[in-house]
Amino acid sequence: MPSTSSPIETFDGTRTDVLDALPRVSFRERQHAVPSSERPAPGRYLELDDGEERVLLPLRSGTTHVGRGFSADVQLEDQSVSRRHALVYQRPTGSRILDDRSANGTFVNGRRVTEAELSDGDVVVLGRVVLTYRDVGA
Repeated sequence: MPSTSSPIETFDGTRTDVLDALPRVSFRERQHAVPSSERPAPGRYLELDDGEERVLLPLRSGTTHVGRGFSADVQLEDQSVSRRHALVYQRPTGSRILDDRSANGTFVNGRRVTEAELSDGDVVVLGRVVLTYRDVGA
C-alpha cells in the first residue's frame, strides 16, 4: 500500500511533510499492536494511522524509548527519526514525553518541545512521522 504524506505547519510557521506512521513501524512492534476497532485494555498507547487502518501500540510501564535504533521499544523505520528520538515516561498522573536530543525535533500539537505533559488526543510528530497519544481509562 503506498504511503501518503501531507504537509503540516508547525507552531513556528515552518512546514514539513508528515508521513503515515504504520508502514514505518517495525514488524516486532506490529506484533504488539492492538487494532483501534477493538476495545483496548485500559492503559496508555501511541496510535498509528495508515489511512484505512489504525492501531494502538501499548506504552511500557516506566519509560518507553521511541526511535529508529534497534534498542528502541517503539522502533520507527524512517530516516527522519533519530535512532534515539524521544522517551515517553509514565507516571501515575499521566505521561510525559522528552526529546532525546533528536536531529529533527519532537513536536506536540505543532509546538517543538524538549519535554511536555501528554493528554489524550495530543498529536506527536517525530521527524516526519505522526502519532497520537491515547489514554484509555477503565
